[in-house]
Amino acid sequence: MDKAIFASLLIFPLLFGCSQKQDNASKKVHIEENNSAYTLYKNGKPYHIKGAAGYSNLHTLKNIGGNTIRIWDTTHLAQILDSAKVNNLSVIVGLPIANSDYMALYNDPAKVSKQFKAFKSIVNRFKNNPAVLMWCLGNELDFPYKLIYNNFYNAINGLTNMIHKDDPDHPITTSVLNFNKKNIFNIKTRCDIDVISFNIFSRITFLRSDLKQAALFWNGPYMLLEWGINGPWEGTKQTAWGAYIEQTSNKKAEFYLNRYKKYMPTEDPRFLGSFVFFWGNKQEGTHTWFSMFDENSLQSEAVDVMRYLWTGKHGGRTFPQIKHMLLNKKSAIDNIILSPNSKSNAEVIMSDQHNIKSISWQIFKEDWYKKNNLHSTKKLKPLENLIKESQSLKIDFTAPKEEGPYRIFATIYDANGHFATCNIPFYVVTDK
Repeated sequence: MDKAIFASLLIFPLLFGCSQKQDNASKKVHIEENNSAYTLYKNGKPYHIKGAAGYSNLHTLKNIGGNTIRIWDTTHLAQILDSAKVNNLSVIVGLPIANSDYMALYNDPAKVSKQFKAFKSIVNRFKNNPAVLMWCLGNELDFPYKLIYNNFYNAINGLTNMIHKDDPDHPITTSVLNFNKKNIFNIKTRCDIDVISFNIFSRITFLRSDLKQAALFWNGPYMLLEWGINGPWEGTKQTAWGAYIEQTSNKKAEFYLNRYKKYMPTEDPRFLGSFVFFWGNKQEGTHTWFSMFDENSLQSEAVDVMRYLWTGKHGGRTFPQIKHMLLNKKSAIDNIILSPNSKSNAEVIMSDQHNIKSISWQIFKEDWYKKNNLHSTKKLKPLENLIKESQSLKIDFTAPKEEGPYRIFATIYDANGHFATCNIPFYVVTDK
């Protein structure tokens, strides 16, 4: 081989790599790879994500060391981006595309075109907003391998081609549930996604070993778009009638801390960051299960845990400390059965009772409605006239008159503007 040609073959990859890095450097946001290590850059500076899944309490997020939020759709997007910009936060914007099993859409060219045009409009409207960090195609999508799903992949690639062309300044991700190697393989081989993300809760304990097993065919960058405590569907104790037993908010805070420190792969050079779930207040299983804030944006202890994980410092103010809750001297695991209209009592046992400002007691009918195996997010209303107004840690109440599953909640507020929660499920059985 001619020496000049041989030399050019050696030099070309180096020149190409330099050219590619120069192109990336001009982008507002990009991901660089160096010896299998990946770094996210924003405005020319390394950017490690300290994120929260949610769209409220952004001022608090910024104040305790967070820098990014992820949202699932484009509802109120302009308002969210403006709020993020004011708080110097970045946003991974969710484009809520239909899942692969919705073939009534993907086999209909007119519907695919409508979806494409809608998201093209969104991307081009907001691509210059300084708060945008990435685009996320869908949430917990399935990426099947069968040929019958070709139209789904054609639609996905149509969207990624459009975004890469219209907005080269922002990478594209998608999130999958847990760590499914088939999904990862199909994303890698059939899609043009810049970074793969996972929503992973109890399965985070296997994440490091899962990553090693998948390294044979995929060694790219990744994020956790959702992580946190176990949901009311995985590894959670239940009563005899199937009600999930919820931990106190203090136990949840301890769980966030231990799970992050033990299982979050912060040492991995492929890891770009994570988003704690849920930064706000929402109904899912119960109105307190995932909520790190109450409806008035007051903070639970889990918020202070994130401050510590992001900054290495606690906030300096304590939180109400609940040990456990009893109903008629019984715990949730005791399968508490009550008669209609019967008189009962509930009690919160605390390790420290000083600094309590107020106590709220409520009874809700159990949320058992599920669609696609997911809990409803519709806000529930507490039942009235069952509890006498009381600011005591022990109260008397009247059981509901209708048969069925219920739950009694206690929320303890302190003078610092912090709160702690606990609840116990019970079942009302008629004698007839």
